[in-house]
Amino acid sequence: MAGATYLEAIRQGLAEEMRRDPAVFLLGQDIGAYGGAFKLTEGFLKEFGPDRVVDTPIAESAIVGAAIGASLLGMRPVAEMQFIDFIACAFDQITNFAAKMRYRTGLGVPIVIRGPSGGGVHGGPFHSQNPEMYFVHTPGLKVVQPATAADALGLIKAAIRDPDPVIYLEHKFLYRNPRLREELPGEDHLVPIGKAAVRREGKDLSILTYGAMLLRCLDAAEDLQAEGVSADVVDLRTLLPLDREAIVASARKTGRVLIVHEDTRTGGIAGEITAILNEEAFEWLDAPVARVTAFDTPVPYGPALERHFLPDEEKIVAAARRLAAY
Repeated sequence: MAGATYLEAIRQGLAEEMRRDPAVFLLGQDIGAYGGAFKLTEGFLKEFGPDRVVDTPIAESAIVGAAIGASLLGMRPVAEMQFIDFIACAFDQITNFAAKMRYRTGLGVPIVIRGPSGGGVHGGPFHSQNPEMYFVHTPGLKVVQPATAADALGLIKAAIRDPDPVIYLEHKFLYRNPRLREELPGEDHLVPIGKAAVRREGKDLSILTYGAMLLRCLDAAEDLQAEGVSADVVDLRTLLPLDREAIVASARKTGRVLIVHEDTRTGGIAGEITAILNEEAFEWLDAPVARVTAFDTPVPYGPALERHFLPDEEKIVAAARRLAAY
């Protein structure tokens, strides 16, 4: 098939940055000889050697700690979590050291922590999580989640060049999804951190989303269009900092807002976006802000239960219908 997958786009971005800047190196479990659990770094050890593709023990706190130390000595480490769920083991290093370093000392910590997140692949409660809000709550960090191959390329390059720590979330359901195959932009394609993208123009309601939910929302927008409801679909791309201007602009245009995310409901980013809209766009709203999210439970392992747990096209369309009729 023509075009690059989401996974191949991340791989290309990593390779381009490693060729461009000798300070960039990778570290993580099984990323060298094995090529990564999802084969994302396959071939990197041969091209860049063991000094720049470093296999580590199964110790996420040590991986992030080593990355922080290397960054303070002028390196640009990219630390892989084999599954993003295991980032919890490095929570102290990330939130109490990397995120606060510039505030305490004036020194930046230019590290990227990347890894596969999300459900839909029957990985169960320890290999399917969406931990973004733990880090969105932490000043000093940036948090991004691309939903297209071109954005996966542009955001990994922007994250590596950023002077501060970036959490880069890759939804594993998107890695080899054939819908995301596309011809990638030319070399040095960068996507600015902190900027959302309008994926579909509409006038009746706004759907705000990110990550793998973008595909579900675009499918729902097609269904709604057939019913005479025109949906504006905004891909947030960056969760910290949020693109407040894009969020408010879409709300002002349509007067109705539906927020969709795969993360659990309580404390999800839908609540923060709702607060932004109340503060900055309340007089333009013609209906209460609505949301479609996962349930407040761990991610189920069974396929039927996982399907029930996750937002899908049917749930999004139903919520949008209620919003449009309000």
